[in-house]
Amino acid sequence: MKHSNTNALHQALYRILRPLARLLLRNGVPFGEFADLVKRAYVEAALEDFSDDRRKTTDSRAAVMTGLTRKEVKRQREILTGEHSGKSKVLHANRASRVVSGWVHDTAFQNRKGEPALLSFDGPLSFSELVKRYSGDMPPRAVLDELLRVGVVSVDGSSGDLVLEQRAYIPAGDSKEMLQIFGEDVSDLVASIDYNLVSSESGHQPLFQRTLTYNNIPPEIMARWRRHAAEQSQQLLEQLDRWLGPHDRDISGKKDVGSNAQPVRTGVSIFYFEDPMTINPARKAGEGE
Repeated sequence: MKHSNTNALHQALYRILRPLARLLLRNGVPFGEFADLVKRAYVEAALEDFSDDRRKTTDSRAAVMTGLTRKEVKRQREILTGEHSGKSKVLHANRASRVVSGWVHDTAFQNRKGEPALLSFDGPLSFSELVKRYSGDMPPRAVLDELLRVGVVSVDGSSGDLVLEQRAYIPAGDSKEMLQIFGEDVSDLVASIDYNLVSSESGHQPLFQRTLTYNNIPPEIMARWRRHAAEQSQQLLEQLDRWLGPHDRDISGKKDVGSNAQPVRTGVSIFYFEDPMTINPARKAGEGE
């Protein structure tokens, strides 16, 4: 890598690591624990992402690539083997999210207008049946309590039926679910950026990646901008969800008989950001001269 590119990468990494360090410190994760996770990620990337078609990457080659000792590579590889063997299936979607998605897309739980129907808690085509269909063995009451807590579901005052208030489940705070979403969203963004950095060399079409940014916005319009950005972003995601959701095999029930093709995980992420700009003291002092 060219020296100029190395410096640019270091600067980009520091910008990524700075808010990450804040999150780790707030959750009591010391540097040593983080450093061990970084070693594991280096070893897994070396072993899985840089092997050729003829042979897998050896511990010795991984040690050369990562700068770790062969002993450390072996230790991390054994930890990874144990982690992977204990995971029968990786769930990329939170179970509560799948329940909400099923409520939105599954015609069995829609009204005549094609919108999410009001559901009783028990009985045929009820909330309990929805949870059983899309959340496996999770207790329906536990799922309902969580959806009520975050305001995704409400209880109709007259009938006692359950009403879907939002078409997406968004946990709050540093909960286990929110941290899972954090890991998925950030890893997806970094993977897309990495793909786009090498797409021209490999002859592949780059993935869509755009950002709207202004850096001199008056603070008095920020409340309106937050509301407008949230409303428009939610509308766009719901439009995309209406197009893509029915194609999900778990929702459509369609199976490609005789096909060995692996299913694809895909989507679009939208996130809002704001950061107060630091005014140069010299410039501020000179204003009005």
